[in-house]
Amino acid sequence: MRHVLPLALLTGTPAMAASGPYFDLANTDFVVMLGFLLFVGILIYFKVPSRLMSLLDDRATGIRGDLDEAKALRDEAQALLASYERKTREAHEQADAIVAAARAEATSAAEQARVDLDASVQRRLTAAEDQIESAQKSAVREVRDTAVSVAIAAAGEVIAKQLSAAEANRLIDQSIETVAAKLH
Repeated sequence: MRHVLPLALLTGTPAMAASGPYFDLANTDFVVMLGFLLFVGILIYFKVPSRLMSLLDDRATGIRGDLDEAKALRDEAQALLASYERKTREAHEQADAIVAAARAEATSAAEQARVDLDASVQRRLTAAEDQIESAQKSAVREVRDTAVSVAIAAAGEVIAKQLSAAEANRLIDQSIETVAAKLH
């Protein structure tokens, strides 16, 4: 490639089509061509093309590295996005589970409250029935006691009117003997 370039530069120049001797220092085209060849020679001597190629290769390597890094960052971002989406989905599932558990617990608490209320009402009804029954028994006992008191008082009056003093003394003596016999 190095040897082909100077030959190609020399063969296809417009200076070849000019009239007169070409290889003369008075010909400006020839001088320009010599200057150009000298310039290209100096560039080749100082290895400018290889340095340019090296710089371009370094630049290409840097760009390739940047592209690889960008691809890695993109993959990492996609992984993070997938992770966040998964966490969001899990959080929604947990929230749904919490709501379902709260609803179930509320339903259970309401049912338990209903059962407790029914039991409380039943206990109160039973207590009220017991109080009513106790009040009835108490009233019946009080009526009996009153009836007995009235009957005793009436019997006492009747006996007091019909009983003579001698018979009363005999009954008292008989009661004393009965009590004395039972006490000893």
